[in-house]
Amino acid sequence: MSPDKMIRMANQIATFFKTQPGDDAPAKVAAHIADFWEPRMRVQLRDYAAAGGEGLDDIVLKAVPLV
Repeated sequence: MSPDKMIRMANQIATFFKTQPGDDAPAKVAAHIADFWEPRMRVQLRDYAAAGGEGLDDIVLKAVPLV
């Protein structure tokens, strides 16, 4: 998938979990990505984050190691 689409999708997940109570948004984002993204998408996200993760929400960057 294009990096722009991946960033948009990951950031939408983070935006949703920011509205939920508690301070475990990164864990919830990671769980969602683990449950619903196929392995190639997860690898692409990890690689993109490792290369700097430009454009990714901070919560997504915190979630990536948990995926």
